[in-house]
Amino acid sequence: MGSDQHIEIVMLPLMAHGHLIPFLALARQIHHRTGFNIAIANTPLNIQYLRSTLHQDPTAGIILAELQFNSADHGLPPNIENTENLPLDQIGKFFASSVSLKAPFHHLLLDIIEKQGKPPLCIISDTFFGWTVDVAKSTGTINITFTTGGAYGTMAYISLWSNLPHRQTDSEEFSLPGFPERCRFHVSQLHKFLRNADGTDQWSRFMQSQISGSLQSFGWLCNTVEEIEPLGLELLRNYIKYPVWTIGPLLPKPLLNKSSSSSANRNGLYRQHAGKEPGISPEKCIQFLDLHDPDSVLYISFGSQNTISPSQMMELAIGLEESGNPFIWVIRPPIGFDLSTEFRAEWLPEGFEDRMSSSKQGLLVKNWAPQLEILSHKSTGAFVSHCGWNSTLESLSQGVKMIGWPMAAEQAYNSKMLVEEMGVSVELTRGVQSSISGEEVKRLIQLVMDKEWKGGDMKKRAEEIAERMRAAVREEGKEKGSSIKALDDFVSAILSSSLLLQPSACNNKGL
Repeated sequence: MGSDQHIEIVMLPLMAHGHLIPFLALARQIHHRTGFNIAIANTPLNIQYLRSTLHQDPTAGIILAELQFNSADHGLPPNIENTENLPLDQIGKFFASSVSLKAPFHHLLLDIIEKQGKPPLCIISDTFFGWTVDVAKSTGTINITFTTGGAYGTMAYISLWSNLPHRQTDSEEFSLPGFPERCRFHVSQLHKFLRNADGTDQWSRFMQSQISGSLQSFGWLCNTVEEIEPLGLELLRNYIKYPVWTIGPLLPKPLLNKSSSSSANRNGLYRQHAGKEPGISPEKCIQFLDLHDPDSVLYISFGSQNTISPSQMMELAIGLEESGNPFIWVIRPPIGFDLSTEFRAEWLPEGFEDRMSSSKQGLLVKNWAPQLEILSHKSTGAFVSHCGWNSTLESLSQGVKMIGWPMAAEQAYNSKMLVEEMGVSVELTRGVQSSISGEEVKRLIQLVMDKEWKGGDMKKRAEEIAERMRAAVREEGKEKGSSIKALDDFVSAILSSSLLLQPSACNNKGL
């Protein structure tokens, strides 16, 4: 690992950018709060990605540790070390391959213990790495599970995979263990891997064993805020019966300051957060947004790994144009085409891009956009989103209401919660199999962008949630927000546990 620093915490995120980024943000937060040195372990290419992110915003006290991994050993293409650009049919194999990290991770722990004479205070691992509980026990430390999702979405996801309730009924609607009867779920909310799961397939075997391992952890960290997810947190705590510390939102500090919409503060915010270069300069996006009224622009993006079908793309474009509403659309080739290829005009109505550009109604951004700069701009009024949790938190932190179009993972349950529990979103459709019409797109845009009635109500709720999120990370004198308190409680718990496991083996760092 090339460092003689004493390591208090070792982290192991899933090999996916949507997990690496929150783990890194959590490491920064803990280090800032405690001075603890934290090692983040992962495969070589993911460590390279984290290193490039750290170079842009260095944080002493974060050490990166490589774990040996060869994708070819698992029947995967060479140099495949995260889910980015991985075809859907390879994802199951990729998840299964992650179990091979157990031996190198165990060696890393033993190496740390040998160097410093005692184990770290804890391991913080991803929900999908339930095997780390055994590694923690065998090395004299404890395991903490960190869910990078919200409480409601995580709870639905772990209950669905653990119980497969949709297999026990012929109805398309079903109730879910751990949820009240009023929160019924629908098979269309299940990704096809889950819909087809029967307990014996590759996905079930992986998910059920990893989730049941994670449920044996000492406690869980959750990237959410106590005051915004009361139901989700109550259900999750009742289900896992361990402490759940709400330490979110793990977002860049400028985004949570009211003044973040000044361009000086926004500058570089996105690259620092995601370590990616956008397909358009932030300045171009800001110039476009500056042309439009407050809360008038619709932002459309489906996250880093999703796209939509050719027919959905065509209808979405028709609906956008007919609505007359200004928009920024992050666009990439539709399903069935290589995402890294050049975008073709034929995937959109004839002359669409030229018309949008000359009328200043729309800005099309190929592949990647500076999302944080866009969401924090006063002209952005709503977000058509896949409802991935990182994007959801970014949107809510700015009081931006949403139009949900969930694609995979726990996104449909996030979308359900945003509609039913928070009242800040409406759902346009689900997945890539569904058909949508330009007419329906136009109707929903007009409903949500309206400053009165439902649109106005959604905006008000979104602003209230943004205020609760800001309050959760505030610290003024002795007054601490709920997320600051939760982080301090978590640190106290691992220090106490360490004293029990290995008397006098703990350095309190003056907390």
